[in-house]
Amino acid sequence: MFLLRWMSRWPLWLLHGLGAVAGWVAFALSPSYRSRLRAHTRLAGVPWVGAVASAGRMLFEIPWLWLRPRTQPLGDWVHWDGAEKVEAALAQGRGLLILTPHMGCFEAAAQAYAERFGAQRPITVMFRPARKPWLRELVAASRDREHLAAAPAALAGIRQMLRALKKGEAVGVLPDQVPPEGMGQWQPFFGQTAYTMTLAARLIQQTACVPILFWCERLRWGRGFVVHVRDFPLPAGEPDLDALTLATNRAMELLIREMPSQYLWGYNRYKAPRSAEPSA
Repeated sequence: MFLLRWMSRWPLWLLHGLGAVAGWVAFALSPSYRSRLRAHTRLAGVPWVGAVASAGRMLFEIPWLWLRPRTQPLGDWVHWDGAEKVEAALAQGRGLLILTPHMGCFEAAAQAYAERFGAQRPITVMFRPARKPWLRELVAASRDREHLAAAPAALAGIRQMLRALKKGEAVGVLPDQVPPEGMGQWQPFFGQTAYTMTLAARLIQQTACVPILFWCERLRWGRGFVVHVRDFPLPAGEPDLDALTLATNRAMELLIREMPSQYLWGYNRYKAPRSAEPSA
C-alpha cells in the first residue's frame, strides 16, 4: 500500500514510461503471455508490437487513477469526442448502458463520465472483487467516487445495476470479459467463438435502456486521455438475446479496430469457464 500510494503521486508521464518498460519485461519473461498476445493479434489481423507497452502503461496508471485525492478531479486531463451523443441519449429519459472494452484507460472513462454527467445521472460500474482482502477493500474504495458507485460481479451487483437503469441512471459494463458459467453464450469474436456475457443484452431487454459505446484513448507522453463516444449498432426489429449478444461482440470489434495497439490482447478471452459447455 505504501508503494502504491507513493506511485500515485508520480507524474503520469513517468508512470507511463515505467509501465512501457514493465510491459516488455513481462512479455519477455512469460512464454504463455507472449504466445497468447501474438495469437490473439494474429487472429484479428493487427500488429502486436504496440500492445506490449500499452498493457504495461495500463497497469502503472492505476495508482494515479485510484489513489489520487478525491478532491483532485480528472478535469483537463480528459477530452471528449462525441459528448453530444451522451447528452442526446440522456435527453431520452431512459437508463444509459455504457459498453466499454478492455481498451485504453477504461478506468478513466467511468470517472470522466461521473465528473461531467454524474450530477445529472449517476453511474454504476461493475467490477470483479479481488481475491486478497486488502486489495478487495482498495478496489472497492477507490472506485467509489462522487456520482460513481461500484457494483460487484455477482447477483447483488446485477440487481443494483437493474435498479439504477430503471431509475434512468447510467451503468457501465465491460462486455468483453469472460463471464461465469451459465451467464454467457458462445459467439464469434474476431473470427473465433468466445464465451460471451449475455448481461448487456439482458439489461437492454429488461430495462429498455439506451446502449452506447465508450473507449478512452491514452495520449502519448502522459498528456491525458480522450473519451471517444460511439453509437451502438442495434439490430433491426425486436432482436432476441442471441442477436443482441452477437451485436455486442461486433460493436467491441469495431471499437478495438479504431486503435488495436491499446487493446488488452494478453487477456485470455477465449477461455471456457469451469463446467461450461464447450463451443461447437
